[in-house]
Amino acid sequence: MRLWHYKLIPVLPRAQLLSQWRECTAIAKGIKETGKTNHILINKIMDYDLDEFRSYCGLVYEELVRRGYAVADVVLKRLYEYIGFDFRKPISNREPFAKWHTDRYLKQCYYNLEEKHDCNGIPDDEWNKILEFMLLNSALFKKAVELGMVQFTGD
Repeated sequence: MRLWHYKLIPVLPRAQLLSQWRECTAIAKGIKETGKTNHILINKIMDYDLDEFRSYCGLVYEELVRRGYAVADVVLKRLYEYIGFDFRKPISNREPFAKWHTDRYLKQCYYNLEEKHDCNGIPDDEWNKILEFMLLNSALFKKAVELGMVQFTGD
């Protein structure tokens, strides 16, 4: 269970984006039922106002809609019931979890996705979108590309 760095949401591969939506629902249900999260990788959610998590869910929802994926009404109703997530309202914070979703966490998420790609879990075309994003958003990553330490695949 994990929340991908919010900056990665627009370039997450299809499988990871759809899984992230399921994770949001599962996390919201856990918060509703027990008042907290129960997994080491997401427990930091409880260090923030619930609005941060609602904003994150909104970013995932927006990306699903942008890509043309159907979002079940029943899931939207559950998210509203569980945490008060209302997809019709504007997202209040487009950069949620500021002290958690840092450059360091972005790098951790990148390496997790890289491992998935290396094990053939992410196709080259989707992986290259992640690489392009990192090239534009990380000075350290750009330097690694210049030094030949990172290479695009399928070129």
